[in-house]
Amino acid sequence: MAMSCTGALVPFAPPSSKVRKNASVSCFSSQLSTPPLPNEQENDSNVNINSSNNNFSYSRASPSERWPHLQLQLAETYPLSQTPFSATAPQLTHVDKEAELSLESSNSETLGVNDETQEKLGRVSKTRVKKMTKLALKRAKDWRERVKFLTDRILGLEHDQFVADVLDDRKVQMTPTDFCFVVKYVGQENWQRALEVYEWLNLRHWYSPNARMLATILAVLGRANQEALAIEIFTRAEPAVGNTVQVYNAMMGVYARNGRFQKVQELLDLMRERGCEPDLVSFNTLINARLKAGAMLPDLAIELLNEVRRSGLRPDIITYNTLISACSRESNLEEAMKVFEDMDSHNCQPDLWTYNAMISVYGRCGMAYKAEQLFRDLESKGFFPDAVTFNSLLYAFAREGNVDKVKQISEEMVEMGLGRDEMTYNTIIHMYGKQGQHNLALRLYSDMKLSGRNPDVVTYTVLIDSLGKANKIKEASNVMSEMLDSGVKPTVRTYSALICGYAKAGMAVEAEEAFDCMQRSGIRPDFLAYSVMLDILLRCNEITKALVLYREMVRDGFKPDHTLYQVMLQALRKENKVEDIKKVVSDMKELCGMNPQAISSFLVKGECYDLAAQMLRLGISNGDELDEENLLSILSSYSSSGRYKEACELLQFLKKHAEGYNQLISEALVVMLCETCQLDAALKEYSNARGSGLFSRSTTMYESLIRHCEENELLTEASQIFTDMRFYGVEPSEHIFKSMVTVYCKMGFPETAHCLINHAELKGILPENSFIYVDVIEVYGKVKMWQKAESVVGNVRQRYKNVDRKIWNALIHAYAASGCYERARAVFNTMIRDGPSPTVDSINGLLEALIVDGRLTELYVVIQELQDMGFKISKSSILLMLDAFAKAGNLFEVTKIYSGMKAAGYFPTMHLYRIMIRLFCKGKRVRDVEAMVSEMEEAGFKPDLSIWNSMLKLYSGIEDYKRTAQIYQQIKEAGLEPDEDTYNTLIVMYCRDRRPEEGLSLMYEMRKVGLEPTLDTYKSLISAFGKQQLLEQAEELFNELHSKGYKLDRSFYHTMMKIFRNSRNHAKAESLLSMMKEAGVEPTIATMHLLMVSYGSSGQPQEAEKVLTNLKETGLNLTTLPYSSVIDAYLKNGDYNVGIQKLMEMKKEGLEVDHRIWTCFIRAASLSQNSSEALILLNALLDAGFDLPIRLMTEKSELLFPELESCLEKLEPVEDDAAFNFVNALEDLLWAFELRATASWVFQLAVKKSIYRHDVFRWDLIVIGSVFHWLFT
Repeated sequence: MAMSCTGALVPFAPPSSKVRKNASVSCFSSQLSTPPLPNEQENDSNVNINSSNNNFSYSRASPSERWPHLQLQLAETYPLSQTPFSATAPQLTHVDKEAELSLESSNSETLGVNDETQEKLGRVSKTRVKKMTKLALKRAKDWRERVKFLTDRILGLEHDQFVADVLDDRKVQMTPTDFCFVVKYVGQENWQRALEVYEWLNLRHWYSPNARMLATILAVLGRANQEALAIEIFTRAEPAVGNTVQVYNAMMGVYARNGRFQKVQELLDLMRERGCEPDLVSFNTLINARLKAGAMLPDLAIELLNEVRRSGLRPDIITYNTLISACSRESNLEEAMKVFEDMDSHNCQPDLWTYNAMISVYGRCGMAYKAEQLFRDLESKGFFPDAVTFNSLLYAFAREGNVDKVKQISEEMVEMGLGRDEMTYNTIIHMYGKQGQHNLALRLYSDMKLSGRNPDVVTYTVLIDSLGKANKIKEASNVMSEMLDSGVKPTVRTYSALICGYAKAGMAVEAEEAFDCMQRSGIRPDFLAYSVMLDILLRCNEITKALVLYREMVRDGFKPDHTLYQVMLQALRKENKVEDIKKVVSDMKELCGMNPQAISSFLVKGECYDLAAQMLRLGISNGDELDEENLLSILSSYSSSGRYKEACELLQFLKKHAEGYNQLISEALVVMLCETCQLDAALKEYSNARGSGLFSRSTTMYESLIRHCEENELLTEASQIFTDMRFYGVEPSEHIFKSMVTVYCKMGFPETAHCLINHAELKGILPENSFIYVDVIEVYGKVKMWQKAESVVGNVRQRYKNVDRKIWNALIHAYAASGCYERARAVFNTMIRDGPSPTVDSINGLLEALIVDGRLTELYVVIQELQDMGFKISKSSILLMLDAFAKAGNLFEVTKIYSGMKAAGYFPTMHLYRIMIRLFCKGKRVRDVEAMVSEMEEAGFKPDLSIWNSMLKLYSGIEDYKRTAQIYQQIKEAGLEPDEDTYNTLIVMYCRDRRPEEGLSLMYEMRKVGLEPTLDTYKSLISAFGKQQLLEQAEELFNELHSKGYKLDRSFYHTMMKIFRNSRNHAKAESLLSMMKEAGVEPTIATMHLLMVSYGSSGQPQEAEKVLTNLKETGLNLTTLPYSSVIDAYLKNGDYNVGIQKLMEMKKEGLEVDHRIWTCFIRAASLSQNSSEALILLNALLDAGFDLPIRLMTEKSELLFPELESCLEKLEPVEDDAAFNFVNALEDLLWAFELRATASWVFQLAVKKSIYRHDVFRWDLIVIGSVFHWLFT
């Protein structure tokens, strides 16, 4: 909008796109931006509305009530006169008129209050009814003509002419009273010229300063909103005029116009201090100021009336109407009724203005039909509705948007001869504007002008506002131009409406120009104009301009609202204006009276978190009560910005200093600790709060705890928290139900999860999709409860119209987990028939069912069927098959599938290479492994640590320790960090290579990087040290494990027993038995066997027998193992007879002689000193039912070979190297008796049966050669 300002606006041009800024501008609430409704019009000082057609006036109140100190004896009645009315702020008209008339009262008193003087002052006498005399009529005509003559000459002056030229001319003789009226009438049109008249009189020292003239000019300046000038003149002239009530009343009226109640109160107190008794006009002005200064509080109206009565005055009709009008403005029906009842109880008769105000109250409170009822009853009360009455009723129905009723009332108004006035048109235009019927509003505006009614400032303001809200800014600008062309001066509300329209259209430049022009026109911006303009500047990042405007706004007595403060703080924070933020915070505290907690809330919304926390801490430190909503807002802001650490620090502070809020703080602290990933601390805080009896009802806290426990796999804790929640009666939210279903599924409790879903369904809080059932179906499948999975799917089919594909796939996989291929295939066929169509996941489920059922050979058949049906077999399906055959160790099928994949164009992935290499490593296919690694590297893949580990195990397993070391070196060169598997494999390799010291060194290196060897690795080390007779190192490792509290199994103790036995440290072997029992490991027969062997090796067969006796007493079912230990001990000690005796005892106890006993006796026979002892031992075996050894000694060996071979076949599957030990003992016996040929044949048979390894075959040839050499020589 192009503007030039010389005190007024030039016509508006259409908005130019060239100067428009694309700024995002938000207008404030409609409540703020709505201009006054037509019946809300006030006598705005910036507007002069020509209302000559309906110039109603109230008469003054009774003089005896206004000036009781004069003791005038007049009738105690209230006249019923017709008066002007403004539905919202009639008190302004009331009090102003009374103040003006009170000016005349001083002159009346001076003149004796005669009728002629009253007539001259423009007031009809109330003390007589007789007609005026001819002389009085002539005098009245003369002073009016003089005043009119001088007024017209002054108003007709050009801008460059002076008032002094007219007054110095003295063409008419003027009295002091005449000059008062000149100042008044000139001031109605031009307050500057009126001030010139006043100043000219002062310069000439004519008639001024006097009370009446001073009161008159103050009233003129008050209407022109020139408060500063009025204060200056009052301050300068007041000492000279003395303590005159009319002057004080006039100055109070100036303050009252702007709602400056405090100033009015100060003047009233000043009057009393100086002995000037306030009159009823003073109190009416005070009431007017108080009602303008703030909202109508409960019972305020009655308090104000009582205050008037306490001063010795009686409220008049003006007082009551002022109060009722204020109630109308605030739509406060309750207070209006109280005032009306008080009026009735004190015998003050309502007038038409009173009823008009009550109709307006009903209309504003949405009681249009109640207003209409009062309207219809007016005639019965002795009144006839005037234009104000009709307009108030019209407004009531227009407010409700009742177009038909508005038309009806408008027509009645015309029929009554009143015609539609400006207020009528304004009300209807506003109604159409609110309804968005802007064409009708504009048409009515045109009709208004055609009917001879001049659109006033309200008309234009309403049109501009409604068009601006509808984003018709061009039309609004045109209306503004028409307004200026017609000579109607815009008010602050007009400008505010236009600025709002520009703001909504994003035309920041035009809005700023309109604001500047308003200020240059002498119009002080109101709260809305300031707020909108400040908002525009802030959102356009014009921070400097915004701060200047903000300071102007504060100086003018306006305080930004909460939303504007928030926008301001956000803008200042973005520009890092720390000092300005602190100044704004200071204003919030001093001007708005906000406490630190409220300020902290705004700071948080403005994203000034650190300062917000400081203010909150300050408030709590000062002893303020903690505002829970404020704290939650701060924490929410912290949470949304991810500043959980600061939130936790704030809560810890509050926990120490804010008493009585422990539960709230604990709950919030738990949530924030969860968000900062301090779950352990959150659980501890929750536990402490629960232990203190703070049973939380916060769903948010439980939801946060459960969600984070689920994410961190703390499933048991999540379950416990959910149980607590249900115990305390807190209803779970949808998120909690979902989380707990997932938790119970992860815990393997699908029934519990299913029960939760059913409960949620009953509560009606589950979502409309069926995805939550998928986890339950899958877990039912994993725990082999496919029947339950079926029932879940059945419920889903009943609940939902369409079953999601994921549900069907989950059921297929549930069947697959139990190997139910046929059922899975039935679901697959259902999907093909009814939809949704199967996916790769469905096909994989079918294949998995066959794999679990062990029907690997059928995989190819199913694959072929699916291909015939048009399904493409995916890479994942092929990998599934390959993995299944790999787990089965079927190298042939794996290789075939792998080759087929490559032929089909599926390039191997890292996962596939990993499977292949692992399988080849297990099969010890060294060449295939190396070829696969080479192929993988050619394809651009580098072996990962798992592949290297598989190769380490391969080379270690085939005892190629050199290659194992090379692989380890390659791992280091590749920059890979060895893991536990790597170190454990290498340590075991060193143990097998009889290098346990190097293995121990590697174990220390492993520990340095934070890895711990497995127990099997420790066992390998201990065993290796034992084999190398390094007893001290083995014992040290064992004691280390024992002292650290490792749960050692029985094999550790057995290994140590063997080591102690071999080192002949039998006492330590015996002490291990006690250690086992202390560790909770019960000794077995095998343990006792080792102990007995140890005793036997030390030459203590009796101790071994004691162990056997103890075993018998336990009632255990003994095998030949403990007996063999005792017998072997006696035989090794040379006590053959005792050994044979124990053999007989064993047979008597029902135990059959087996390979252990055979081996013991054969070994003892081979070690006997002479043949007779050997034969005794072998005959004992013969008597026990085993004659093969003695027959080999006495019969032809070739005849016994089939029998020996059969015996060895029976011993081969027996554990503890039964066949190996038996053959060794037999070989020793044959060689002892020099039966070399028989020994050689037995040796060959052992090699043939793989009892002996092939690498001893060369030694066997040497033996055979020596035998044949002995035979032929």
